[in-house]
Amino acid sequence: MAARGVGLLTRLSFCSRRSRVQCPVFRHVSNAGPAAADLRTEDQSSGSEVAGTEDRTPKKRFSEVLEERREQAQRTVLIHCPKKINEKKFLKYLSKQHGPIKHHFFYESFGLYALVEFCQKDGVDSLRDTSHTPSLSTEAVIPFQSRFFSLRLSNPSSQTSEQSYVKISSPFPLNKKLFDVLYYAESVDDQLNSLLKVLELTEENIKLRYLTCSLIEDIAAAYFPECAVRPFGSSVNTFGKMGCDLDMFMDLHAFRKYPTSKNVGNFSIEFQVRSVPSERVATQKILSVIGECLDHFGPGCVGMQKILNARCPLVRFSHQPSGFQCDLTTNNRIALKSSELLYIYGALDSRVRALVFSIRHWARTHSLTSSIPGAWITNFSLTMLVIFFLQRRSPPILPTLDSLKSLAGAEDKCIIEGNNCTFLSDLNKIKPSGNTETLELLLKEFFEYFGNFAFNKNAINIQQGKEQNKPDSSPMYIQNPFETSLNISKNVSQSQIQKFVDLARESAWILDQENRASAEDRPWGLAALLLPNSKFQGRRVRNKAASERVKSLLDSIKQGSTANPAGTDKKRTMDTKT
Repeated sequence: MAARGVGLLTRLSFCSRRSRVQCPVFRHVSNAGPAAADLRTEDQSSGSEVAGTEDRTPKKRFSEVLEERREQAQRTVLIHCPKKINEKKFLKYLSKQHGPIKHHFFYESFGLYALVEFCQKDGVDSLRDTSHTPSLSTEAVIPFQSRFFSLRLSNPSSQTSEQSYVKISSPFPLNKKLFDVLYYAESVDDQLNSLLKVLELTEENIKLRYLTCSLIEDIAAAYFPECAVRPFGSSVNTFGKMGCDLDMFMDLHAFRKYPTSKNVGNFSIEFQVRSVPSERVATQKILSVIGECLDHFGPGCVGMQKILNARCPLVRFSHQPSGFQCDLTTNNRIALKSSELLYIYGALDSRVRALVFSIRHWARTHSLTSSIPGAWITNFSLTMLVIFFLQRRSPPILPTLDSLKSLAGAEDKCIIEGNNCTFLSDLNKIKPSGNTETLELLLKEFFEYFGNFAFNKNAINIQQGKEQNKPDSSPMYIQNPFETSLNISKNVSQSQIQKFVDLARESAWILDQENRASAEDRPWGLAALLLPNSKFQGRRVRNKAASERVKSLLDSIKQGSTANPAGTDKKRTMDTKT
């Protein structure tokens, strides 16, 4: 069996494409510490859950997750370490000098780094108080004191006495790992769940994303002490995959507390401020200044780009210590609400994330999506298509946005820039779906549904969960769930829509033909859909030719039966050569 699998490896091409800016390789260390075990260990069973059965334990609100992670990040530091470091001595030193450590792990990104989470914030303060600014012989330093440190060994030879160095292990090739889990899976459902576990963000990666936001917040707080820098998008909506960009939202009003109403006499005090012509101008000015600070004072922040004339102004940079490509915006609270909505949909049913990850990976394999902006379908658009499809099932797997609005209480009311962004935030109040369809069926019928969808006439609307007439001539129209006058797929060209439809039909056909038992030594199920374009298209040509020969053979039998009625002894001959 193993030899057969190795031979098949050359047939598959699960290529990972570069992001817009080449990021450093992110690798976890083999001995990451007892509290830093990867949630997706190799010996973890893929575990096929029964469709429609969900964990009934209480689920946290999106806001609760954000605040818990933010508080966790504030107790965390990032330390650049020498390559040869004794892990036991290093941790013993930190815990003895600065306080107990709750969690730690090492990783490599342009050097060896340790992420260390203290049990109390006092540990961070203690480390800060005892650290010093380095002096350079030929260059001057900017004395900005962040929670990003460098470790220097006073006596390097003392590290060689014990064999407990942090050892860097070569990352397991994603292509081979993905091939193995798909090929040896027991069913298509197992394939989708296994692909999810291979691609989803690890606990360590999530911690590093929140810490990166927290480090950026430390810099922004010099100007705006009450601000909070929060991740949004793929980093927090549970649909992010390893290697995705880090989108950050600088909330300038995160903790603004207005005084309670009381009699204050004839006096009222307010801050002196500068005024600008519009909110957009204010956003541009703020981001321009913060971008300058990151560029000049932020350790590890490189490649700064100010993209201030975009519809949503942002600054883009690479954070070398973490390896993340970062986009920082402000005054973008609707994006955070979109992240919360996706978080809710992903948490309501385990099939949602498995289906989204598989369809996104299928789309990237066939160049339907790209990391380069253009006329391609975006991952967000694909996610909306999956949500809409699951709303259309009978019974529905996901509720419509309108139904979530109807369940919302007074505490859920949210109006942003005149847009109604209200929906229920407590997942525990949403009734689970009674739908028990398998992932295999859902994947096949997703392709059938959109392979025959009238994109030329109809629009996608997840608010109501039904098709509606397109308000304009865009090749694809997916209504923005909150800014309802906007089309989130406006960029998609007609040729890309046709390519999507053609590939969806091909994929539905292949899933209808192939199963594990009939595949022999060929990729099957989801793996068959992830073949390179040339082999993917050629496969149907070959299979179609074979099916046409079978059809021709059956027709000849039928014709022969008509010419020679039952009961005659006349012999018939058939030429079955191809």
